[in-house]
Amino acid sequence: MKEIKDLPISYVINTHTHDDHYLGNSFYNEIGVDIVGSNEFENETKLEKTRMQMNILEDAYSGTKQVFPNILVENKTISIDAKEINIESVNKKAHTKSDLLIYIPEFSTIFVGDLVFNERIPSIRDGNLKNWIEALDKIKSMDVKYIIGGHGKIVDKSSIDATYKYLTQLVDKISLALENGIDIADTVNNVSMKDFKDFKMYGSLHRQNVEIAYRMLEWSSE
Repeated sequence: MKEIKDLPISYVINTHTHDDHYLGNSFYNEIGVDIVGSNEFENETKLEKTRMQMNILEDAYSGTKQVFPNILVENKTISIDAKEINIESVNKKAHTKSDLLIYIPEFSTIFVGDLVFNERIPSIRDGNLKNWIEALDKIKSMDVKYIIGGHGKIVDKSSIDATYKYLTQLVDKISLALENGIDIADTVNNVSMKDFKDFKMYGSLHRQNVEIAYRMLEWSSE
């Protein structure tokens, strides 16, 4: 950031409680920056190693400590340089139970965390598909120029399209499989959604997503 412009850091905002979005907190905490996050952080436990830390070499996170936000919010408006920043909780489980939206009206920009992935497959392991799609519908209806997701380089309003298409197709295909009495193993094998096969993480996440979605939708239809 300093290479672009050397400005003071007023706040760090964690969009949700997944460790790939808060493990950088310790750096900012050490330089005295306030860190904002969802009230759901109150229900989080600091582990000896987080999920991310268990999957990468220790050298990669040397010196990193688990630091949770010191300002917990549901909805809050803050001001930086006389610019209004609106922080709003999704208020139901979507990507997680802790998703925050950060909207800056003056820049026609909204930061949406992992509600939006582009150029890669989303992970649905902690989510609720119905609520997630509803949250995306709300974001799509907003009069903004920029939608900044948690993963991917696309930042204009089209950044939401891939996640929306993936989740809605996933729900449609699995709902049809359930309607037709197709079991979970055959559904995992058959719902390949090849439109997304070139996206990052397709090989490691897609089949897992199908299985999770099947169990989720099967339970919700009972």
